[in-house]
Amino acid sequence: MTYLLGVLIFVIALLVSISLHEAGHLVTAKAFGMRATKFFIGFGNTVWSFRRGETEYGIKALPLGGFVDITGMSNLDDVDPADELRTFRSKPAWQRSIVLLAGSFMHFIIGLVLIFAVTAGLGEQNTNVISLDVCVPAKATQITCPKSAQRSPALLAGIKSGDRITAVDGHAVSGWTQLTAQISKHKAHTPVTFTIMRNGRQLTKQVTLAKVTWRKGGFLGVEPMEFVRESLPTAFSSTGSQFASTVTSSVEGLAKLPSAIPKLFSSKRATDGGGVTSVVGVSEATGQVVSASGVTWQEKVAFVVLVVASVNIFVGLFNLLPFLPLDGGKLAITIFEGVRSFFARLRKRPDPGPIDMQKLIPLSVGFLFVFISLGVLLIAADIINPIQV
Repeated sequence: MTYLLGVLIFVIALLVSISLHEAGHLVTAKAFGMRATKFFIGFGNTVWSFRRGETEYGIKALPLGGFVDITGMSNLDDVDPADELRTFRSKPAWQRSIVLLAGSFMHFIIGLVLIFAVTAGLGEQNTNVISLDVCVPAKATQITCPKSAQRSPALLAGIKSGDRITAVDGHAVSGWTQLTAQISKHKAHTPVTFTIMRNGRQLTKQVTLAKVTWRKGGFLGVEPMEFVRESLPTAFSSTGSQFASTVTSSVEGLAKLPSAIPKLFSSKRATDGGGVTSVVGVSEATGQVVSASGVTWQEKVAFVVLVVASVNIFVGLFNLLPFLPLDGGKLAITIFEGVRSFFARLRKRPDPGPIDMQKLIPLSVGFLFVFISLGVLLIAADIINPIQV
């Protein structure tokens, strides 16, 4: 039941994100006097709708996205001459650009707000108070431990959940980042001395680190336990850093996508495949974490919220790729038309007008074919060879 709840939470969050994406287009279009006739979530047959002014709002049968119907999005649209002055294509390039950017902008705002909510509300797990890993995981994403799994070095050494590790081989550590940095400096199968505070008493434990294939350095078997609330200035700074880090990892994920495709059905997909997954895979991971035992409610909430934030940032960036029918493709055309018109004015020549969209239809169809094929392949991989979180 809790697994289905996790999946449902992610699906609802995704639909809300889509709604806000389309709302960004709608609000900016109306602000510039463009005629918007439809605002729908989903595709296919209409399930429910209502009309306010000239715009019909509603829900379609297939919740696979959403759309805003703005009159005259291209020169291929047949428009009543009386409405021409309110078409998208009749507006200045800067106004069209803002409308096109509004969707991705909303995704970025959602990502920032969610990251800040976790940082300022729950806090960060950047602390040296630890919880215990029972076993040495076979992969980075493993949560549960099979009976045959090797016991973790921390468990074998008598380290307990709630202990505060204050030093590693004499090097003082005051947070999770420092602790993991010190541990990673030591190779597997080497003894390391840990200084621990437990119930006000200082203890010393010598631990022989284990070997894992998915990370450099030895493995101890501890996780951060506490969420530490930060001051608002620190929370704002941390939110900016995490947002920038998520943008970087999203760009890297897009770059790794071609090389990850051959590894989607391999046994080492989670590591060799770069963790590339579809919406099905992300919802599956959300369900796994929400239903997992031995995970605190703070960790579950933080995971779900940060996953939704990451997905929004990724979608916002992907939507800006210069390919039709993405907003980035339409934006590239708008910028090209604006630059071309600018140079025509400088040379005192007639405005060349809009690009002939019919010539771009094959490119648009080609991108859609690749995009849909890749989506089907990722979904198949998530069903047949899912990434275990």
